[in-house]
Amino acid sequence: MKPGHAVCALRALAHDSRLAAFRLLVQAGPGGLTVGELREALDLPPATLTAHLNQLRANGLVVDEREGRVIRVRADYAAMEALLGSLTENCCGGQACPPSKPGNPPALPKSRKTTR
Repeated sequence: MKPGHAVCALRALAHDSRLAAFRLLVQAGPGGLTVGELREALDLPPATLTAHLNQLRANGLVVDEREGRVIRVRADYAAMEALLGSLTENCCGGQACPPSKPGNPPALPKSRKTTR
């Protein structure tokens, strides 16, 4: 995956609702979810969900398909794997990665503050 595309995909996922939608679609598997199922699970207004899905779609993270009167949305697993691959390419300089403790994300440097 080209660096510019990775940045765009990460930007699309850098929103709570879009990340939640993408995670639900990944968990749903290849069958995906209908827009209605996704809206109900996320408790978002239809127009808001549409805007979020448009961002995910525009950045190649989801695909959708009309099935009669409903639209089924699926995670694009190839795009997800390409994004993960670009993040982990050359991980640890070819050496064995140090063990990590589940549930313990690395601490951010003190100079970096997160904003909400």
